[in-house]
Amino acid sequence: MIDHMSLPVSNYARSKAFYLTALAPLGYGIAMEVTPEQSGGASYVGFGNDRKPYFWLALSEGPQSHIHVAFVAKDRAAVDAFYRAALAAGGKDNGAPGLRAHYHPSYYGAFVLDLDGHNVEAVCHMPA
Repeated sequence: MIDHMSLPVSNYARSKAFYLTALAPLGYGIAMEVTPEQSGGASYVGFGNDRKPYFWLALSEGPQSHIHVAFVAKDRAAVDAFYRAALAAGGKDNGAPGLRAHYHPSYYGAFVLDLDGHNVEAVCHMPA
């Protein structure tokens, strides 16, 4: 249902590096980058696959509200790898990989706070 979303960040280069590392285990990378010259002022980076950006970062100079975003993981090992990569890139633990049976019996997720405090999740809905 959602085609894409944009996340405000306080430090564009640092956040771009964080998400490049954290999303790699899920199979997502930079699909497109827009320069200030192209956009008329700001830089944007879009992460996705097959050259389709689904998740965008944009510099925000004003106050930010924290959001939650969940990325699809193909299996539980990818959730675990996302968690390790995100922590290595500077994220903070917000829920180690594991079953969240209160959502449904196969809900396996991990949660990390990114560099701006956004709650980022990787989730696999497949049974083990």
